[in-house]
Order: sequence, then C-alpha cells, then structure tokens
Amino acid sequence: MNRTEPNNGKRRLVGAVRRRQWERREWETRGERSVWRNLAMFGALGWLIIIPTLIGLVAGRWLDGILDTGITMTAAGIFVGVCVGGLLAWQRMNRE
Repeated sequence: MNRTEPNNGKRRLVGAVRRRQWERREWETRGERSVWRNLAMFGALGWLIIIPTLIGLVAGRWLDGILDTGITMTAAGIFVGVCVGGLLAWQRMNRE
C-alpha cells in the first residue's frame, strides 16, 4: 500500500473544501444569475449545437451529391456536427 495515498486524499479534500468556500463567498457577493441571463445562456448553447449540425448536414449533402453515396455522408456529417456542437456547449457551460 502506498503511504502517500492518505495524504494525497487529504490534500484533495482540503482543496475541494476551500474551493466550495470560495464559490459560496462568490455567490453571496454576486447573488444568483438573473432569469434573463440564464435564458440567454440557454439560447447560446442551442446555437452552439445547431450551427455545427447544420454545417455537417450541408457538407454531408454536398459530399453525397459528389460521391453518389445516398445519405451516408449526410448522416456522418450530422453525427459529427452534433458531437462538435456538444463539445462546444460543454466547454461553454464549464466556463460560466
């Protein structure tokens, strides 16, 4: 058994408690976000997912027309667009 493991766990716990205390002080200072700001973020997250999905759709349709592959490239483009949009939305939520 590694002897440094309990100390590492204790340090992580102390760090988590300090971070939670800091977040609590920030919330008490700034207050809760307004309803309008939450709605604005909701709309922005929607656009962050929709735009890459539409780009994937258009690119997939274009490639299907060139390669004569039915809807294979369209489906792949939509899938990639949703994944990219989800990643962008996830990053945005973690920043806020």
